[in-house]
Amino acid sequence: MSTASDEHTTGTAGAASQLAGGDPRLDKLVHRLPPRMADTVSYLLKPSSRWVRIPSGALLVVGGVLSFLPVLGVWMLPLGLALLAEDVPALRSSRSKVFDWIERKKPHWLDPSTPKNDQS
Repeated sequence: MSTASDEHTTGTAGAASQLAGGDPRLDKLVHRLPPRMADTVSYLLKPSSRWVRIPSGALLVVGGVLSFLPVLGVWMLPLGLALLAEDVPALRSSRSKVFDWIERKKPHWLDPSTPKNDQS
């Protein structure tokens, strides 16, 4: 692995750990994303990005509710709720419960040695 990619990988994971409220499980999930998406999620999780994160999360929730329309999908709902969980304490506890479920039922999602394209 090159030095540049080491810096990018370390920078994304390091930034996510500082931004995600210190939750290492969220850090691991962000680290498994493709680099461009991981950068976007890291940006949205920054405390200074609150004014972008809240409207983005709300629009994603609305898009998830309207998932019967052709372009929108159900995937938007959990993503929007996850973004809103950074600013809404009630959602933060629910996010923690979801991470607990992931640790029990899908531990390979949090395992960095598992390939990113694992579909199980």
